[in-house]
Amino acid sequence: MLAVENLHSGYGRIQALHGVDVHVGQGEIVTLIGANGAGKTTLLMTICGKPRASAGRVLLDGQDITQRPMHEIARLGLAHSPEGRRIFARMSVLENLQMGAVVADPRHFADDLDRVLTLFPRLKERLTQRGGTLSGGEQQMLAIGRALMSRPRVLLLDEPSLGLAPLVVRHIFQLIEQINRDQGVTVFLVEQNAYHALKLAHRGYVMVNGRVTLSGSGAELLENKEIRAHYLEGGVIEQ
Repeated sequence: MLAVENLHSGYGRIQALHGVDVHVGQGEIVTLIGANGAGKTTLLMTICGKPRASAGRVLLDGQDITQRPMHEIARLGLAHSPEGRRIFARMSVLENLQMGAVVADPRHFADDLDRVLTLFPRLKERLTQRGGTLSGGEQQMLAIGRALMSRPRVLLLDEPSLGLAPLVVRHIFQLIEQINRDQGVTVFLVEQNAYHALKLAHRGYVMVNGRVTLSGSGAELLENKEIRAHYLEGGVIEQ
């Protein structure tokens, strides 16, 4: 469904990605873990078209989207819920969801809105409330809901657990699993919370300094001694 092949990208003279190869099959949840500054967010942004790849390519369902404009990439079925949520703070919940639906067929808006509000009933209670007044967990739900309003085939999630309490984190990961299972949306998840991410994912990759250094099933990576030493020990595991 989504293939990244020998991808190089960066910002000006700063090279952030060095020949990255990642594959996300249809219906999978695939996670990418790594430390701050490893290049995880840059990878998602490059997939979406900004920054542009300097070499390599990105394929969506076999179609090369590497140099496509961002709005065309979104219309082809790729949606991005960015790090830090980046909701429109002064807009209402409903207006934020409407913004997510801009690239979708307007004939499906009512059905899509109903599906998102069924998934996130808390948002239904706050439709007229400004996004900036929501709690952190509610804002994350809104960011994911806004992405789902574009009717994506592939959903890119960047640090959905960032800054959230443990109970909220568990709920967010349950919702991600539900989106994948019930709506058939393929998910590529970037996450620092390695335990929850690998427990959820069918497969995973590890990124270090802009390079993929390890890959395997979620279960295999959870049992890997190197992964446990760098990402899971020292109180990081949350049951």
